[in-house]
Amino acid sequence: MRKRLGMITPSSNSVLEPVTSAMLADAPGVTAHFSRFRVTEIALDAAALNQFDASAMLPAADLLADAKVDAIAWNGTSASWLGIARDRSLCEAITARTNVPATTSTLACIDAARALGARRVGLVSPYTDDVQRRIADVWAEEGVAPHAERHLGFRDNFSFGEVAPAAIADMIRAVAAEGADVIVILCTNLDSAAQAASMERELGVAVLDSVAVTLWRSLGLAGGDIRALAQWGRIFQTLPGIK
Repeated sequence: MRKRLGMITPSSNSVLEPVTSAMLADAPGVTAHFSRFRVTEIALDAAALNQFDASAMLPAADLLADAKVDAIAWNGTSASWLGIARDRSLCEAITARTNVPATTSTLACIDAARALGARRVGLVSPYTDDVQRRIADVWAEEGVAPHAERHLGFRDNFSFGEVAPAAIADMIRAVAAEGADVIVILCTNLDSAAQAASMERELGVAVLDSVAVTLWRSLGLAGGDIRALAQWGRIFQTLPGIK
């Protein structure tokens, strides 16, 4: 059965669209469709935070609904520093407007960590010191406090997509060495999905790429078969805890 997945995308993100499309080459009948709104930097000042106002995001959801998608995802991690309530409210608003079930990258990552029984989460991101500290606080409020972390200190969203996969792998190895049993790469503009499965084999821990996990939960919401993507990592062998 054909499934269409709608993805609300940060305007300066250059990773999530090609990665999502590459992953769906292994899932016949499933397509992804993208709608952008302006996001250029990640920081805690008012201008950066205001980029994620629902008034900017909901029109993108409306456009995706025109394509009769089966699920809509905000394919970004902003609630990890804005607060999880922001994403829950956004999903409710999307569904009220479009009658389409909705999720987000942050909700998907937390759901995936719980589904895998994470006890010691390793958090990898490109973000600045203050954003990373805020993420740790927000996740701790959800009962998923990071055990170990690495971050790059970047603010410019486009620059995240230029980080070499080898640099991301080094951060993954570092948090694994500190005892993390589930590692979350928290940013949909880091190019890490293709190495998640190989890193899992190398390290013996689950590796959750934000783009991959957003796809996992979106496909589950749409009623698709996540097992078609099993080669992309352990999470695709785990049923989403759809609420």
